[in-house]
Amino acid sequence: MNGINGIAAPPGLWSEARNAEGRVYYYNTVTKATQWTKPADLMTPAERALANQPWKEYTAEGGRKYWYNTESKQSSWEIPEVYKDALAQTAPTPKLSMPAPQFVAGGTSSFSSYPQQRDRDDYGERAGPDRQIGYGQTDLNGSKGPTLAAQNEPEYSTFEEAEAAFIKLLRRANVQPDWTWEQTMRATIKDPQYRALKDPKDRKAAFEKYAVEVRMQEKDRAKERLAKLRADFGTMLRSHPEIKHYTRWKTARPIIEGETIFRSTNDDTERRQLFEEYIIELKKGNIEREAITRKSAMDELVGLLKALNLEPYTRWSEAQEVIESNETFQADVKFKTLSKSDILTAFENHIKALERTFNDERQREKNSKQRRERQNRDRYLDLLLELKAAGKIKAGTKWMEILPQVHEDPRYVAMLGQPGSTPLDLFWDMVEEEERALRSIRNDVYDVLEDKRYEITPKTTSQDFLDVMSTDRRTTTISPDTLNLIFNRLLEKVLRRTEDDKHASERQQRRLIDALRSRIKHLDKPVITSSTNWDSIRPPHFPL
Repeated sequence: MNGINGIAAPPGLWSEARNAEGRVYYYNTVTKATQWTKPADLMTPAERALANQPWKEYTAEGGRKYWYNTESKQSSWEIPEVYKDALAQTAPTPKLSMPAPQFVAGGTSSFSSYPQQRDRDDYGERAGPDRQIGYGQTDLNGSKGPTLAAQNEPEYSTFEEAEAAFIKLLRRANVQPDWTWEQTMRATIKDPQYRALKDPKDRKAAFEKYAVEVRMQEKDRAKERLAKLRADFGTMLRSHPEIKHYTRWKTARPIIEGETIFRSTNDDTERRQLFEEYIIELKKGNIEREAITRKSAMDELVGLLKALNLEPYTRWSEAQEVIESNETFQADVKFKTLSKSDILTAFENHIKALERTFNDERQREKNSKQRRERQNRDRYLDLLLELKAAGKIKAGTKWMEILPQVHEDPRYVAMLGQPGSTPLDLFWDMVEEEERALRSIRNDVYDVLEDKRYEITPKTTSQDFLDVMSTDRRTTTISPDTLNLIFNRLLEKVLRRTEDDKHASERQQRRLIDALRSRIKHLDKPVITSSTNWDSIRPPHFPL
C-alpha cells in the first residue's frame, strides 16, 4: 500500500491496524494513507538501524539463527559484521518522565472501554478486606483508603497505549500462540505491566489478538524461509551438473548431503520436495530444448527433401532408402532426435506439397489449353460469319461446297483435332440457324400457293414460280435467291413424289403379273400350249 495519490504522510500520525486476513498494516489518520511497511516514526532505534542494511535474521529448523542478504542473495551461519555494527549503534533510549495521565485507574475516564471501578482479580475472586485501595477510591465501609497500591500500577493515557504495553509484555515473556489463557496468566501475572489493562476481558482479548498476530508472523517467516531455502537449494543443485532431469532422489542425496545448504534444514521431506521441484524444472527445460531441436531438425529435413527432387508419385518405401542413405542425413546428429514417424510425416507433407504444385501446374496448363481452344473456336466462327456475310453459307448449303474454301485457312486448320465441337459441327449449327430463319418465309410461300390454288408440277419452271410469288404482297419482298431455294425444295418434293408414284405403279404391275402366273399354274387341265394365243383364252370383256 502507498500513501494517497503518492503524497508522503506526515510522521507521528500513524496507527497500527489489521485487514480481514489478520495481516498488520499502518494507517495515517490525517492523509488516510495506508502501507504494509512499518513507518520510521513507529520503529525503535534498533529497528531503524537494522532496516537500513541488507542483512536479515532468520531461524532455521531446530532454532539455530542464520542471516540472509536480500541484495546479494547470500546466507551465513555467522552474524555479519555489518549487522553487528547496526546493533551496536542502537543505544538504549533514556526513559522519559510520563506526562500526567489523562486516564487513571479507578478514576473517571472518557474511555468507555475502561471501567471506573476496580476490576476483579484474574482468578475470579473479589479483593479481600485487606486489599489496598487506590487514591480517591472508596472501600467496602465507605471510607477512603491510602494511595500506595495505585502508585505501583502502570497508568496510560489511552487504551491503545495500555494494550500496546500489555502485548509488549506478552512478547517479552515469550508467550506462545498455542498457549491457553491460564498458561499466559501464570507466566505474566507478576509483571507490573500485566495490569496495564484493567479489565480481564480486555487482557484476554489482547492475548487473542497477540496470538493471531504471532501466528501470521510465523506463517510469513515460514514462507520467507522456504522461499530463501528454495532459491539456495536450487543454486546448490545447479552447481552439480551431474544431476540430470532423470536423476532420482536416492541417487542425488549422497552427492549433495555434504553441502551447507543441505544441512540448513533437518526435514528430509522438505529437502526431497525441493529436489523434486528442481527436477520438474529440469524436465520442463529438457522438453523445451528437445522441442526446439526437433523443430530445427524437421525444418532441415524439409529442406533436405526438397533437395532430393522427389516426384509427386514417389512411394515411401522408395523414399525411405533414399533419405536414410543421404550423407547429410547421416552426418547431422539433429536428425537422430527424429523418430520414423516424424520422418514419415515430413515425407507425406512434402509429397502433398509436390502434388499440390503438380496439380496446380496441370490445372494452369488445362486452363491455358482451354483458353487456346476457345480462341481457336472463336476465330473459326469468325471465318464462318465471313462466309455467311458473303452469301456462301445459307440454308441448304452443303459442307462440300464450303470445305474447298476453308481447308487451307489457319483458322480452320487450328480447329482440327481439337476436343469439343468440330468444324463440321459448327458449320451445321450455322446452317441450322439459317434454316430456322427460312421457316417463316417458307410458311408465307405455302400460304400464297394455297390461296392461289397453284400446284407445282415437274414441268413448272423457276420463272413460273417467281411470277406467281410476285403477285402477292407477302412474298414480293423476298429475295429471288431465297425464292429459288424454296422452289427447288418444293420441286424436289414433287419429283420425289412422282418417282414414288411411278415405283408404286410398277410394283402394282409386278404383283398383277405374279398373280396371273400363279393362276395359270393352278388350272385343272392345261389349256395353254406353245401355239395358244391370247385372244383364244382371254375372258370375255377383259380389257386388252
